[in-house]
Amino acid sequence: MEKVVIIGTGCAGLTAALYTARANLNPLVLTGIMPGGLLTTTSIVENFPGFPEGIDGYELMTRMQKQAERFGAKVKFATVESVDVSKKPFALTVDGEVIQAETIIIASGAGHRHLGLESEDLLEKKGVTYCATCDGALPMFRQQPLVVVGGGDSACEEASYLTRFGSVVYLIHRRDTLRASKVMADRTLANPKVKPVWDSVVTEVLDVKQNKVTGVRVKNLKTNEESVIDCAGVFVAIGHVPNTQLFKGVITMDENGYVKPSEGTMTNVPGVFVAGDCSDHVYRQAITAAGMGCAAAIDCERYLGALNQ
Repeated sequence: MEKVVIIGTGCAGLTAALYTARANLNPLVLTGIMPGGLLTTTSIVENFPGFPEGIDGYELMTRMQKQAERFGAKVKFATVESVDVSKKPFALTVDGEVIQAETIIIASGAGHRHLGLESEDLLEKKGVTYCATCDGALPMFRQQPLVVVGGGDSACEEASYLTRFGSVVYLIHRRDTLRASKVMADRTLANPKVKPVWDSVVTEVLDVKQNKVTGVRVKNLKTNEESVIDCAGVFVAIGHVPNTQLFKGVITMDENGYVKPSEGTMTNVPGVFVAGDCSDHVYRQAITAAGMGCAAAIDCERYLGALNQ
């Protein structure tokens, strides 16, 4: 029987692990398919307090994990297949094994949102990717024209990063201004290798027949004109989808699948708490996820304390 099981090892999960570990609750932390969460795919994190020069995303998550483990957190590289919270103790099926838990902290984060095109799916890993820092330096993209789809901070970061490798980076956005923070937008548009393509959407990734990306078909939303942009890679950065499918129909969520806490960080199921990007569609920052992880851990500790009085 585990006192606390934490699902996810991003900023929220590892901060929750640190706090529950220091409260002598010996949390079990389950990594899922992406240990460290999406931040491990970020090259440099400049807005996490305490690192004036910035810090590599992977290094930050590694440090967080070591800090939690120092106080007794147990990190298991495993994926949760199903969860039963209909009765106490809760039961989690983890890689075929059943684990019982008094409390659960859901910190499962979010995954990359897709364009929803058949050609996109067929050409994934053949030139279509969702992480510039993971794939941008591959030989297939070097000195080639590249496309980034999106208009937020992530898209700007991807575009700026890719200018190191591509000959030109087309930034395709459905509006005529970027949604990114001003400093990020200004920095990106000032780069001579970034070419914005405004008011436009990608309708097809070319070329499935060749089994590799050769370009994109683009539609201008104001004129309805279609054109083709030649490129060797398509980097999709249009936001995220919460990883909450496990709890559908059991834990209260909004229409987009984000978990809605009912009191503090506790969900509609007493003993189940939530933190991070799987419940936050407003801020979605590393530091806010960490803060929510802290809050969930404190709520969890107090809940267990009340049970044992």
